[in-house]
Amino acid sequence: MRKRSIVPATFVALLLAASSLWTAPAAMARSSFDGRWSVLIVTDAGTCDRAYRYALNIINGRVTYDDPSFEVSGHVDARGHVSVSVAAGGERASGTGELSGDSGRGLWRGHSSSSACSGHWEAERRG
Repeated sequence: MRKRSIVPATFVALLLAASSLWTAPAAMARSSFDGRWSVLIVTDAGTCDRAYRYALNIINGRVTYDDPSFEVSGHVDARGHVSVSVAAGGERASGTGELSGDSGRGLWRGHSSSSACSGHWEAERRG
């Protein structure tokens, strides 16, 4: 039986800040990182599936995902530092990193009641 990955949206966690978290202002202006992004999430440690690719959006500096079964909360600051958390069922993941121009990279970590995984992510702007 194949082990289910820890919040495949770890992907988001996949996006992304230079290792410190910050509190986003209530309303953010349009960001130079707004748009569609393709994010590759790779598992480096743990029993999660090896890799996933997700289409994410950044709108006014906020990270969004078009699947309501995932709770995605994240933001990108003006320098491209990203912080994201994702939850689905009893699984949770978070990620930090940095976007620059049309690409980005960072680290993610996730867990459920029975396992834990971690890895890295890579992102590129689409369209």
